[in-house]
Amino acid sequence: MDKYILGLDAGNTVIKAIIFDMSGRELALAARDGRSSMPRPGHVERDLTELWRNAVAVIGECIEQAGIDAGDITAIGCAGHGNGLYALDRDGAPLIGIQSLDTRAVGIVAEWAEQNVGDRTYVHCLQKPWAAQTPTLLAWLKRFAPQLFARIGTVFLCKDFVVNRLTGARSTDTSDMSGCGLLQMPGRHYNQDLLAAYGLGDCMDLLPPVLESAKIAGHINAEVAALTGLRAGTPVVAGLFDVVASAVGSGVTRTGAASIIAGTWSINQVITEEPIRDPSIFMLSTFDPTRYLAIESSATSAANLEWIVREFLEHTHDTDKSPFELCSELVASVDPAGDIPIYHPFLYGSQQNGRARAGFYGMAGWHTRAHMLRALFEGVAFEHKRHVETLHKAGATFDEAVLSGGGSRSHIWPQIFADVLGVPVTVARSGETGALGAAIAAGTGVGVFTDFSAGSAAMTQAALHYTPNGAIAPAYARRYRLYREINQAMAPIWQRIAAEQALT
Repeated sequence: MDKYILGLDAGNTVIKAIIFDMSGRELALAARDGRSSMPRPGHVERDLTELWRNAVAVIGECIEQAGIDAGDITAIGCAGHGNGLYALDRDGAPLIGIQSLDTRAVGIVAEWAEQNVGDRTYVHCLQKPWAAQTPTLLAWLKRFAPQLFARIGTVFLCKDFVVNRLTGARSTDTSDMSGCGLLQMPGRHYNQDLLAAYGLGDCMDLLPPVLESAKIAGHINAEVAALTGLRAGTPVVAGLFDVVASAVGSGVTRTGAASIIAGTWSINQVITEEPIRDPSIFMLSTFDPTRYLAIESSATSAANLEWIVREFLEHTHDTDKSPFELCSELVASVDPAGDIPIYHPFLYGSQQNGRARAGFYGMAGWHTRAHMLRALFEGVAFEHKRHVETLHKAGATFDEAVLSGGGSRSHIWPQIFADVLGVPVTVARSGETGALGAAIAAGTGVGVFTDFSAGSAAMTQAALHYTPNGAIAPAYARRYRLYREINQAMAPIWQRIAAEQALT
């Protein structure tokens, strides 16, 4: 009898359910797009009831589409976007969901920088605070929304909320909690002094137990089985931070291997044997207890294309092709050595400056939407390159990378990445590496695979390879220098814009 694994991937908006066979082949996929609300500038939230409703819907649709007996699903794994803040109240009901695109805590981060709070957190978690980081948001709620803060019973990450709804478990995993700066590193446990550094010394009881990613967190109960079509008793593992899941699901499991994710976030990560102690990069726990991920990231990647499609192309293009396919075709029509504007992908701020904003520079009357899209594709790749340079300087070097995320589905963007980064780029067979990584965790947790590396070897495969085009390298080098110089020049202007907005 055939056996299957269900992988869930809960992003900042979309939640997906995918059923895989044991070779990593996708039997069925269902997805639902949720709505973000922005009640105030910088605030990006979601309705947790809607998130759970969408999760129930995609699981049921996926099982029906696959045409299998749900009893043949051996285990369930969930990946989810990291950071942000997902809270239950003291009765276990959904309270608030803050997404990792939120920038409300920029002021606290600036204040903490003056007070050297980052130095105190870094010695424990190998990270410094930033605006959408979970403890930073919790500190913001404590200061500016004390009534809501007083109602918090549990602080989760996105996938933890889904696991909780599936099983009733109050749990998290090491990859997610280390990724949000709440675990002692190495050691991977909560630390009272770390919480105190964030001003959260009284919040230890709000944090759920930390499990290994492949550890079984709970089982599907009868109520959830009736809602979804799953079999009651099906095991659900603790799951993974989606960037770690995407690495596993794209075949990146060996030390020194690099995973680049062009999704909502720009994720650039390298597996290391030991933590790199360099405050310029973040370290987090990987999928096993002994290794680490050196990571550079920001909300500056394919979210830019999603925004421009949603606002300007989705309801206006007049072809049978998807607007994303149309964008790739338009980008491919532009000579990469020609006159192309510069784009900053800072719709949600930048890693270096939470007040940074997106913009096109050097626009002229002869530029078309194809030129603008080419600039956007390049600008996203340029910010990835800036992150990669930081990794290299810290000692996390690599000479090839696997690209995943929405950007990897374009027929032109992976080539731009290879050209801009100057290294060969591989795209994995599966376009849903986050859900696949979660499925590998589930298979590992129930003993189908001996470990993550064995699961990845069984369920992943490379599909496409891109090599850098040396002829275009000088043009990219010139534009990248302009990109960095404009960034520096705009910093005081962005500061003034933020000050003006504060007055309105």
